[in-house]
Amino acid sequence: MIEVTTPFTAAQADHLRAGQSILFTGTLYTARDAAHARLCQALAEGKPLPFDLTDAVIYYVGPTPPRPGRVIGSAGPTTSYRMDAYAPTLLDQGLRGMVGKGLRSSAVIESMRRNHAVYFGAVGGTGALIGRAIRSAEVIAYEDLGTEAIRRLTVERLPLTVVIDTLGNNLYETGPRDYLAQQNQAK
Repeated sequence: MIEVTTPFTAAQADHLRAGQSILFTGTLYTARDAAHARLCQALAEGKPLPFDLTDAVIYYVGPTPPRPGRVIGSAGPTTSYRMDAYAPTLLDQGLRGMVGKGLRSSAVIESMRRNHAVYFGAVGGTGALIGRAIRSAEVIAYEDLGTEAIRRLTVERLPLTVVIDTLGNNLYETGPRDYLAQQNQAK
């Protein structure tokens, strides 16, 4: 497994390739579509953002409330295409990584290539297990959004997969193709 830490720099991102498994340690910011809309609106109005996007990683999640003795509840990934309208704007401001599930648009992939950014996949349906890698969680903006408020998470060895790398290689495309090629060779 490859260990990745924050700040998540372009140099780190450029060494990762689609299909690699990583263990992520450091700071993640949570944000879903409502928070993304507010971030982009603030940028359009020239207002400061609640956190520095430079070399940051956003996790598309709306965690459930924590059980007693835990810092967070279930923290499974949200479908990423819901953020596609906003992602290029944030990537152009220095966002280096995104964590979610599902396909991304060609505009997002092109922006990732231009900005040396990576899209990581978290396994849907494993939110309770993902929550165990989260050591702290603090609401830092848009508290009125409830579970969709922006949180700063500290995570330790969160298992993720590189889905789209800085070259635009896409596991959702290469994975099925490579699997079929292996099946044909085995015949």
